[in-house]
Amino acid sequence: MVNIRTMVHAVITSLKSGGPTGEANRHAKRAYRRHFSLSQAVFSAAIIFLFLPLLVLVLYSFNGSKGSGWTGFSLRWYEQLFFHSRELWRAFWNSFLIAVSSALTATVLGTLGAIGVNWYRFKLRNYVQVISFLPMVLPEIIIGVSLSVFFAGVRMRLGLLTIFIAHATFNLPFVFLMVMARLDEFDFSIIEAAHDLGANEVQTLFNVTLPICMPGIVSGILTAITISLEDFVITYFVAGPGSTTLPLYIYSAIRFGVSPVINALSVVMISGTVVLTYLLRNFLKYIAAK
Repeated sequence: MVNIRTMVHAVITSLKSGGPTGEANRHAKRAYRRHFSLSQAVFSAAIIFLFLPLLVLVLYSFNGSKGSGWTGFSLRWYEQLFFHSRELWRAFWNSFLIAVSSALTATVLGTLGAIGVNWYRFKLRNYVQVISFLPMVLPEIIIGVSLSVFFAGVRMRLGLLTIFIAHATFNLPFVFLMVMARLDEFDFSIIEAAHDLGANEVQTLFNVTLPICMPGIVSGILTAITISLEDFVITYFVAGPGSTTLPLYIYSAIRFGVSPVINALSVVMISGTVVLTYLLRNFLKYIAAK
């Protein structure tokens, strides 16, 4: 009897101390006691490297002078930004218009292309997939020069239209890739169920496929807008007179020194990006869960 009691006690003790909960607690206590590790140091250094320039930019957008020395808190650069920077805002709205329109175009074409390549089997399917990724791996200067030569060959006048075409072409593979990644997780039994219930191909596309692909579509259009807004190299080769975008304007202005007005505009754009990201966060979670 004593041996049985001893064995039972030993088994219970081992289960309490060596079970998943006990093991997890020991790991948690060990991690809590270890205040420093190489991964934490690398992570902290990366965060400082990425966000310290942004903090400096925000700080100096409120500086009273153009110099690097701090002379006092002031809102003069924001006043100049909103009331005395007509050319800057014209360049900004050019960038915004091109970014939204080219992103929408690339999203429609990229989404339909991804669905077509994923659904149908045809001879050139593999070649289409390879060619669609070329703009992602080629240097932007090659794409810019080739598009410039193409527009000159077809005698198309450089301007906002050529920038729109160039950005839509460059953004297309990013949307294609993100929608394809979503389609790889697609359960095609849902399509068969829709067909069994009497839905035709168009109804299945708009009522079943596109809602399921919506996380990839939204991610693709946001990525395309971001890439288009910050693109300089391709835009430089395909822009014409009167079609200055924000990166081109900043490049022209920076030759005379960085203006604090640009810092103020950057702070406004960062704030807008943070607010937009926060608003879309729950929406993306919602559509991803559906």
